[in-house]
Amino acid sequence: MRMRGGSNQPDFVIKTEQLTRVFGVGNVEVQALRGVSIRLRYGEFVALMGASGSGKSTLMHLLGCLDSPTSGKYFLEGEDVSELPDNQRSYLRNRCLGIIFQSFNLLPRLTALENVLLPLMYQGQVDAARQRAQEALDRVGLSHRIHHAPTEMSGGEKQRVAIARALIVDPVLILADEPTGNLDSVTGQEILEILASLNAGGRTILMVTHNEVAASYAKRILTMEDGRILQKEYDHDLR
Repeated sequence: MRMRGGSNQPDFVIKTEQLTRVFGVGNVEVQALRGVSIRLRYGEFVALMGASGSGKSTLMHLLGCLDSPTSGKYFLEGEDVSELPDNQRSYLRNRCLGIIFQSFNLLPRLTALENVLLPLMYQGQVDAARQRAQEALDRVGLSHRIHHAPTEMSGGEKQRVAIARALIVDPVLILADEPTGNLDSVTGQEILEILASLNAGGRTILMVTHNEVAASYAKRILTMEDGRILQKEYDHDLR
């Protein structure tokens, strides 16, 4: 993986070429993605919209190195990661990507601080990273809750912990999958404002959402239907 900010930095954080993903259900094949080609520049905030079943989550799983495409190419910081084995995809995911899930994906027996530290536990950097974890929680307004478990938190607080966990690895890309889907409108707006603030500070963000209000926080919108990208705003700037 190339180092960010160097002379060899590629033009795009991610670039995909004709990605497909086919799932087998019995004797039937389901085409979840049908030749998806997208590009994200460094510092962009892009919303990926579409109805349920349009392929948004499948694409997010591929971009998050949680799955591999059936065909096509996926370049992360200029490197082809399309056909990497599970262990190498896991390595990249834990070191280069910050993923925020709709269901938070926090471990209930761990404190907020411990949940934020989780990605670094796999790297053996826990002791050295505690200060970074506290700073990440402070960034999302939770410095007073670092020793509380998820069961003692509201939905908005849980999502803030998830955002802090995404930040702890200093990710090249933040992937947010319906980050306000389980929140009320007021709390959801607070989470969106945190993401907008992170983007203003230079973070690259791709957010999956079906909510037009949430999408309005992004600077560019991609629309999916039946496994294809239908709408690419500002695409002329990416050629």
